Amino acid sequence: MSTETKINDVDIAAVAGLAGKIQEEPAVAETTWKARVEWQEGFKSQALIRNFAPSQSDEPPSLGGSDAGPNPVEQLLGALGNCLAVGYAANATAAGITIDDLSIDLEGDLNLHTFLGLNPEGNAGYERLRVNVNIDSDATVEQLAELHEKVVGTSPVGHTLSRAVPVDIKLT
Repeated sequence: MSTETKINDVDIAAVAGLAGKIQEEPAVAETTWKARVEWQEGFKSQALIRNFAPSQSDEPPSLGGSDAGPNPVEQLLGALGNCLAVGYAANATAAGITIDDLSIDLEGDLNLHTFLGLNPEGNAGYERLRVNVNIDSDATVEQLAELHEKVVGTSPVGHTLSRAVPVDIKLT
């Protein structure tokens, strides 16, 4: 039985083990993640990821849905927030910082003209995202600022959203 104390309930040894393996074998870092989405009816669909229960998606009634789940643009905000939360937990643990409470508020501005076909030349996606991180810790202001910079600088979802990423959508 391990007597090692976990900070923030993170198994940092597992993360360090993966980092060490990647240093020895750089090809291990090249990963592919997958999801399958199945349409159900109306605007309802479900995402199937690994062996987890399906994640439901739908639109609110104002957009013609039945509100059976969050819509895709809300899920995108959730994905960014969840990715940042992982980053804070991992990096705080590595730095010996205990997190007493962490919440991340996200919002984005989306103009529905293009989505609804009213302006085909416009942008159907978010114009801007705003994220506020609320962290309660006994760490110093300087330690939290350093932690924040590290998390923002290493977030896979944050990096994906903040740069142009080629998307190849094929009809088969």
